[in-house]
Amino acid sequence: MADSTQKKRTVPALDPSDYYINEMGYLVFTASYHLKRGYCCQNGCKHCPYGFRKKDNFRA
Repeated sequence: MADSTQKKRTVPALDPSDYYINEMGYLVFTASYHLKRGYCCQNGCKHCPYGFRKKDNFRA
């Protein structure tokens, strides 16, 4: 059962400048999208504008 004090987060609609498809076919969110979303998900996203990096994230 969900905690009633938990805030429900909304996801902004995608704009073509919010993502691209990489050479492997994956959808990659841009820094612009992350800023529109308004918070860090702490997943170590490639274009994280919040500076979060996972310890096991070996991407450059």
